[in-house]
Amino acid sequence: MTPSARFPRRAPVLVACFAVASLFAACASLEYRRDTQTSGTFTSRGWSFTILSFDIPKTAEQIARENASDANLANTQVTDVLVVPWLGPFDWLLDILGIRYCRIDGTWGFPGPVEGERASNPGSTPGS
Repeated sequence: MTPSARFPRRAPVLVACFAVASLFAACASLEYRRDTQTSGTFTSRGWSFTILSFDIPKTAEQIARENASDANLANTQVTDVLVVPWLGPFDWLLDILGIRYCRIDGTWGFPGPVEGERASNPGSTPGS
């Protein structure tokens, strides 16, 4: 048998190997928006693949949290965490084989005066 005759048999195996390898890769993204000069909000996302209770490379929540932490935004506060899919007491089913997505929303920075807002003078009476 010639080497070119064997290639069609190997092609599905190579495609399957490539598909499995792409599942082992994790994806992450970070988006942040500025509200004032020193503060704003952020959204961090992470994906992971689970097989036999091993999260590859890490849990989706861990990926999303580390991604937000790596941005070095001061005073980061998490306000909302979403993990999908979440099956409650049957979540162990996804530990056999599954893909998870996590989105973390939060705030960062130190709120200051909003642009266009007049700052009060020290010692002034509120409302004056």
